[in-house]
Amino acid sequence: MRPRIFLSIIGFAGVVALPVVAGDTDARTAVPTFNHDIAPIIYSNCSNCHRPGEVAPFSLLTYDDAAKRAKQLAAVTAARFMPPWKAEPGYGGHFMNERRLTDAQIATIRAWATNGAPEGDASEKPVPPKFTNGWQGGEPDQVVAMSQPYSLPAEGPDQFRCFVIPLNAKEDEYVSEVEFRPGNHRVVHHAILFMDASGQASKREKVPGQGYDCVGGPGLAISGGLGGWAPGTTPSKLSEGLSQIIPKGADLVMQLHYHLSGKPEEDRSQVGITFSTTPPVKGLTLVTVGNASIDIPAGESNYVVKASATLPMDAEVLSVFPHAHYLCKDMKVDAKLPDGTVTPLIWIKDWDFNWQGAYRYESPIKLPRGSEIEMQYTYDNSASNPRNPSNPPREVKFGEQTTNEMAFTFVQVMLDSPTLVDAFQRDANAQFIASVLDGVIASDEISPQQKAQMQLLLNFFDKNKNGRIDAEERPALIEFLKKQMPRQ
Repeated sequence: MRPRIFLSIIGFAGVVALPVVAGDTDARTAVPTFNHDIAPIIYSNCSNCHRPGEVAPFSLLTYDDAAKRAKQLAAVTAARFMPPWKAEPGYGGHFMNERRLTDAQIATIRAWATNGAPEGDASEKPVPPKFTNGWQGGEPDQVVAMSQPYSLPAEGPDQFRCFVIPLNAKEDEYVSEVEFRPGNHRVVHHAILFMDASGQASKREKVPGQGYDCVGGPGLAISGGLGGWAPGTTPSKLSEGLSQIIPKGADLVMQLHYHLSGKPEEDRSQVGITFSTTPPVKGLTLVTVGNASIDIPAGESNYVVKASATLPMDAEVLSVFPHAHYLCKDMKVDAKLPDGTVTPLIWIKDWDFNWQGAYRYESPIKLPRGSEIEMQYTYDNSASNPRNPSNPPREVKFGEQTTNEMAFTFVQVMLDSPTLVDAFQRDANAQFIASVLDGVIASDEISPQQKAQMQLLLNFFDKNKNGRIDAEERPALIEFLKKQMPRQ
């Protein structure tokens, strides 16, 4: 049994004395103008989503677009609600494609709005950005799509839908680049791409091309992933020597988050796949850290969930993807090295389920064998939490629905050789199952047959008969599970 991957796609003052760069006006010496100061900020950080045909509710390409919303722009940037970038700066190294404004840029926007949002000298206005309408990464080798358009109503709650698309791989295939292309930018909020070699996803999709509901994840033991997409994401090729693998006969399971637009819409999204001509020389795999023993009392505002996983061999961390639902408010993930030192990986102090995604490091973080990846998530199930889906608050346990909660961190790592992936993954999967065993048994997220099998494991390895797998009982369970898992 492999761990489920519950992924679903990315994210978001005072004046500070800093050197003046594009978009950083010293408000003490000049009133900022749109053409000289604001346009560079907006074009670099906002217009990729805020333009015609995209998911953002309005465009920000012209002076008029911005000026009539000047106070709104000042407010949402000061609150760091926009641009949507959640990772704390300076914690965990530098991430690719950061969309975080500097304090000076935020102060510049505020000063511009406060002083009447002047347009400024037309000769100082930068050229508006140009956007590629076709495949941003070039023509892919294979294009797959939903077999028919999916219809969405005008109004209602956001939808999370999984669509199953055959990939028709007659043997394992190596992939160097994957690009998701939304069929309707007005409603596609984000996408997560899974693979299923078991055939379970196609059984869940009762009507081909129409998908099935999947809030927390695809609801099955997945066979790998092909990344994801959120507004502003640009495709990038994997580094030399790295490839993602499409298993023989696997289906693509495309989980889409739809945000309704106010009128009936249709979507038929696509995925472009570019294959590698040579096998990988490095291994690419995943560590899943998680805890399913979640039971948050109604009204509890500071409920803490912890979990950890130990690296069975040297690895380099490429990206990290924290995941919870609406009650989570704070996420911290670190790596504790064998010598006791701590390497920060990511800290999100204002988690927002609607702006989740993978954070990819500019430079991989090297971790030695025996390093523990530790996560600590904090949840707020009080009435003062504006994101609480229940009013009044109610008891919340582990599960896939938005009214349940989760606590997972998905860590993509690179190994020295692809031959190491099998042993690494069996160890990582065994650790994951051991860490969530007692919590999953108490939930309704697995079949009666799976629950019975896991109950047998709990009964045998729970030596002190307290109904859970304690720290001193985990090693024996992990070794047993490693021996039971089939080799790849």
